[in-house]
Amino acid sequence: MQVNKVALQDTQSFSQFFIDYLSNKRELASFYGLRPEIDSFAKQIEKKSFSNAHRKVLCEVLEDQYEGYEVAPALAANLTDLGLPDTYTVTTGHQLNIFTGPLYFIYKIATVVNACRELKAKYPDCNFVPVYWMASEDHDFDEISYFHLFGKKYQWACQDKGGVGRLSTDSLGPLLEELPEKVTLFEQAYRDHGNLADAVRCYVNELFGEDGLVVLDADDDRLKALFAPMIKDDLLRHTANNLVEQTNSDLAELGYKTQIFPREINFFYLDEGVRERIVKVDGQYLVNNTKLSFSETEILALLDSNPEKFSPNVVMRPLYQEVILPNLAYVGGPAEVIYWLQLGKVFDEYDVAFPILLPRNFALYINGASQKKLDKFAWTDEQLFQSVEELQAQYVAAHGSDEVSLSEEYKNLEEVFEQLIQKAEVIDGSLKGFISAEHAKAIKSIDNIGKRLKKSEERKHETELNQIATLKEKLFPSGGLQERHDNFLNFYINNPNFIKELLVALDPFDLQMHVLKEEW
Repeated sequence: MQVNKVALQDTQSFSQFFIDYLSNKRELASFYGLRPEIDSFAKQIEKKSFSNAHRKVLCEVLEDQYEGYEVAPALAANLTDLGLPDTYTVTTGHQLNIFTGPLYFIYKIATVVNACRELKAKYPDCNFVPVYWMASEDHDFDEISYFHLFGKKYQWACQDKGGVGRLSTDSLGPLLEELPEKVTLFEQAYRDHGNLADAVRCYVNELFGEDGLVVLDADDDRLKALFAPMIKDDLLRHTANNLVEQTNSDLAELGYKTQIFPREINFFYLDEGVRERIVKVDGQYLVNNTKLSFSETEILALLDSNPEKFSPNVVMRPLYQEVILPNLAYVGGPAEVIYWLQLGKVFDEYDVAFPILLPRNFALYINGASQKKLDKFAWTDEQLFQSVEELQAQYVAAHGSDEVSLSEEYKNLEEVFEQLIQKAEVIDGSLKGFISAEHAKAIKSIDNIGKRLKKSEERKHETELNQIATLKEKLFPSGGLQERHDNFLNFYINNPNFIKELLVALDPFDLQMHVLKEEW
């Protein structure tokens, strides 16, 4: 596989906010900790404090969660190493999209796996464990309920409510039957496991267990108990709300649009079939869209007895992660990096080390069939990210007839009317307005002629222009990045080594677009 790199700003696919973070813009430096560079990790290790008590709970939870799963040697070693004080994690999180969802989920995992390998080589006295944090408590079913394969959208019809990790997999049977061919990986995951969280752990373990990836479901009472002091503070003092609002204001003054907005209480009430916001009204704690109501004494008693019923929103989830993991870096996409930048004051308030924000790998994968067609056009890698219209116009300009260009005609017309205006000034100056109007009409006529000539020229190259449009749609579905649309099965079905090849090709600390070209 050939690997080329394109600067992210040259892809025209990322916000200026994210590009400014990548380019180390001075104004943003106060909103995060250390830079996403491998040399930063020595200082991050010094900053990270993680108690033996928390480590013991984490290991117990993981031991229970992996019961009954086949554990590869590399994963078994990492699970054991997590009990040691010199072991740290690099974490990425993602929703439980069915069949893995868009390609960038795979790129996220590849980034944490490869980052840990490079960190071990750089800092051999420490252990580094890649972690996938399952967003099992999230309740946005619409975002996880579909995927795109071979140009078709597959949709999961499910009426269940609540945290998606607890959803039954029974209704995924018809979708498995709908696939163009059976994929053992997902047949086993969805048919042999009763809820979505267990099914996702199954297939992610199958794909990345040999690489030592640890899958963590933080929907656990023991882990929530470790976070209980912060939950209590949010319920009573609303600290995060005030701090994030202040940060949002600071960012707005710099001209940046923020991703997330805090609430007075940043927790949901979580139970079977229910994940609803907790709100405080007239001293009572209410659960939206239910009849549940608690006094301050009652809700604190509930926190003490059932901490698992408190589910953090996007403001508090990152803090929860860093409290229960010996984590050094978070690997996320552009939107995630931005919202983490909004949370620095929250981490300072609770005296929790802010992790290094390492953007995930970005990639465009070009299979052999597409590469063969691309060779005809000899585009640079940067040109791949231009619009269909730009590429088509460039092709016509390069391969069209000289007659399509009317620049000489425009020049001659300007000279003729300039001469007419000069004569009018001598004979009758009042004619200048009339001549200028006729000049404008003549220009419009040439414009129309040029458009007709251009269309005729395009018809001569209709086959090539259609090929350009087809190629662009193949590589940039609906005009967007491939990684945000296509499912990895588009490549994995025909190439079972797809993920292994990705792990070799992607560089976790090279923050550019990786253009991956399959041999043909």
